[in-house]
Amino acid sequence: MRLQKYIALCGVASRRAAERLIESGRVTVNGDLVDYMGCEVDENADEVTVDGKVIRPEKRLYYIALNKPKNYVTTVSDDLGRPTVMELVGDIDARIYPVGRLDFDTSGLLIMTNDGGFANAVTHPSRKVDKVYIARINRQLEKDELMRLKRGVEIDGRVTAPAGAEALRGKVPEVKITIHEGRNRQVRKMLEAVGVEVLGLKRIAVGGVTLGNLPEGKWRRLSDAEINKLKGSGKK
Repeated sequence: MRLQKYIALCGVASRRAAERLIESGRVTVNGDLVDYMGCEVDENADEVTVDGKVIRPEKRLYYIALNKPKNYVTTVSDDLGRPTVMELVGDIDARIYPVGRLDFDTSGLLIMTNDGGFANAVTHPSRKVDKVYIARINRQLEKDELMRLKRGVEIDGRVTAPAGAEALRGKVPEVKITIHEGRNRQVRKMLEAVGVEVLGLKRIAVGGVTLGNLPEGKWRRLSDAEINKLKGSGKK
């Protein structure tokens, strides 16, 4: 099988992240450095290392939902010493990693796994997996502003794909945004583009899997139905 697929099966990283590990010269096969795409490995005969450590396929696969608090980094480690989501799942005896990401100052649903094929299926842009956010904003949106969000707004020189946008009625102004793109700080930038300030942002659903009443900072296992839903989300 392809080297990047093998790395993903070992639970080290998603397939796309595994490609970056290879390109950065952190992977060897049978003692030889491999820094190019296309290398094939025999999972029963070849020895693969990442950063000098031998890796082998995970025997048990984990699929979890985490309610990420704000001010946690969605990475395995952080050069600046900030808290990472890995600190919240330290009781899981496997090398799991985030599927996609949530910004440092965004809270809510984060899927984590050690199944690289699953992670790739959920995050690949061609799948167009819906992600739903609730944004607390500084004022109510006007109807024309909601329509602009639905049609797409220009951020960073490109127009966003059509999105779901629904004003929520409550004690504080809130809006529910549904997107399938994964651009940097996209929801915040979309709302800034129509002239409102984001005071708080939480993701409440990914591919039909919802956050529900999971307490902040806690995790739960995904059900088989939820796993299958994520594997099939985005299909037409």
